[in-house]
Amino acid sequence: MPTLTINGTEVTVDAGKSVLQACEQAGVDVPRFCYHERLSIAGNCRMCLVEMERSPKPIASCAMPAGDGMVIHTDTELVKKSREGVMEFMLLNHPLDCPICDQGGECELQDQSVAFGSGDGRFSENKRAVEDKNMGPLVATTMTRCIHCMRCIRFSDEIAGVEIMGAIGRGDHTEVVTYLDGLLDTELSGNVIDLCPVGALTSKPYAFTARSWELKRHPSIDVMDAVGSNIEVDTRDGAVMRVLPRLHEDINEEWISDKTRFAYDGLKKRRLDRPYVRKAGKFEEATWGEAFAAIKTGLKGAKGNEIAALVGDTADMESMFALKGLMNSLGSQRIEARQDGAALDAKIRASYLMNTGIKGIEDADYLLLIGCNPRSEAVMVNARIRKGTVKNGLKVGRIGAVADLTYTVEDFGDDASLVKAAKGGRHEISKALKAASKPMIIVGQAALAREDGAAILKMAHDLADKYCISEGWNGFNILHTAASRVGALDLGLTTEEGIKGLLKSAKTGDVKAMFLLGADEFDSSTLADTFTVYMGTHGDEGVKHADVILPGVTYTEKAGTYINTEGRVQQAEKASVAPGDAREDWTILRALSDIVGETLPYNTLSELRIALNEAVPETATLDTLPEADWSDFGTDGDIAKTPIVPIGGNFYQTNPIARASDVMAECVSVREGATEEATGTNG
Repeated sequence: MPTLTINGTEVTVDAGKSVLQACEQAGVDVPRFCYHERLSIAGNCRMCLVEMERSPKPIASCAMPAGDGMVIHTDTELVKKSREGVMEFMLLNHPLDCPICDQGGECELQDQSVAFGSGDGRFSENKRAVEDKNMGPLVATTMTRCIHCMRCIRFSDEIAGVEIMGAIGRGDHTEVVTYLDGLLDTELSGNVIDLCPVGALTSKPYAFTARSWELKRHPSIDVMDAVGSNIEVDTRDGAVMRVLPRLHEDINEEWISDKTRFAYDGLKKRRLDRPYVRKAGKFEEATWGEAFAAIKTGLKGAKGNEIAALVGDTADMESMFALKGLMNSLGSQRIEARQDGAALDAKIRASYLMNTGIKGIEDADYLLLIGCNPRSEAVMVNARIRKGTVKNGLKVGRIGAVADLTYTVEDFGDDASLVKAAKGGRHEISKALKAASKPMIIVGQAALAREDGAAILKMAHDLADKYCISEGWNGFNILHTAASRVGALDLGLTTEEGIKGLLKSAKTGDVKAMFLLGADEFDSSTLADTFTVYMGTHGDEGVKHADVILPGVTYTEKAGTYINTEGRVQQAEKASVAPGDAREDWTILRALSDIVGETLPYNTLSELRIALNEAVPETATLDTLPEADWSDFGTDGDIAKTPIVPIGGNFYQTNPIARASDVMAECVSVREGATEEATGTNG
């Protein structure tokens, strides 16, 4: 561990650290543009120059390894003059459009020019201009502002795994472009906006809508998938203006997916903002009292086991707990949360968690994917897998449909029976798992949603039990696609017959009333003759055959608890204001219980959470990776020799919020157009 002196203070750092990192450890601020701690070293902006004794000229601290005995100065006249010179060259061609730049108030170039620049420029010639590039519907470009830090290029290559960006030309003619001026084709493209230290890359949907100093920031949790990415929801006058990533090293680091970042316009569109009651085949506006009275009438004569409920993919723990309380008060235990029909075992917690944890992927040396596509189902998990392959030599194998995951994958085929063959010990999969010191398995919902899903779960358990379980290491993982799924399983919101059985019972009349808590990812036509109450936010699938509609709130409009695919409990703050008469789901259910059943025993959110913690003790411990006891699960049975068919649909339209988003719809259109052009199928 080298020890060096920085501005008269001795600092000891880990071997391999750079001088810039040593300065940070010593609490010394060194300006930089091209350097980023999660990207490779470029050393091309020269803003981080410092003076090193016995060096004839200043050194780039980001690219210089810290050495034992080094003496570094960051506050000398030479360093000051060098930085001023670098900044002057940075600003030679930079346009003077700060008043209209969306980066204003958050611009590293602004901040560092004030802190480290001279304040004067000697360049009087005409500035160069660069043509803007079209990188798609999400990232706006003003390339005249580009200072060629190349962060965006390194991000697309190293983190996103798509070699689509690069630089052409030399010297004054250098330009950052996409390959053949094509689409920035990655689900992580919005992160280049955060990385850009100037206003060259900004958000198209957010353009010219707000200034950073006008916004209020609220910590929240993403519900677009089951990863539980930490986000910041920025609002103005109670309306969501943008969504940004919030640092969490164990989950999403400092990145988020494009759906998480840009689908927020769907929070405002196609919203349910008042109760409705169906009369003579048509919806009519109603008061809350009239809606509750209609529900009471609709439930009349229905016995407990003739009432059922389906839970949607974005529901919070508080809402699901209140729904369970209401259903139990009506004498019903028929609540189902597995809209996709996945054969998950709610009795054994280790059977439905990502036991390794998302960060634990980096510790593995072999990964077997079974029926999942993490690039579309859990973008941040896919990014973590790629990180493991690039930095730690992680090898990846797959049983399932072929898809580009941005890293090398050894495909064994899509035959589901390969899971059984792998357990035998002679297959190439068996050999790979056996040879690894920390092997892991990730089972996706496509494998579990089959008719033989329970048998696949059992075989995956046996495979993990044989190869992936050791002291301090549980390599069995389930990758969920729904933000509510783990919490619902913790609450026991499953039925023996599953969603297919419930819908069949509704069609035959054995279920006379159905409650839908934001459930939209199923074919609701079977509920045409069933009294249906829909509680949700958008006019999506669930309202097609509803008899009563109760307007709920989205994840940004309430304080809620969510449990991600790891089993990690997290809480989100209320950020925005709900439209019209929309109310939080648990308050709707609490009020409804007064009318149709036994009154639920809580009146405030804090009282509800106390009851929730008693019922599900795991919810009392926040932001901790749980350790679930390993046990037997799944059901012995035959596995059909048929392909594992991908599920989930289009990445940009997996829930009502995303489907209501014009930005996401444009992404779908642009992607489809680019695919047709690339394959030549557009004529």
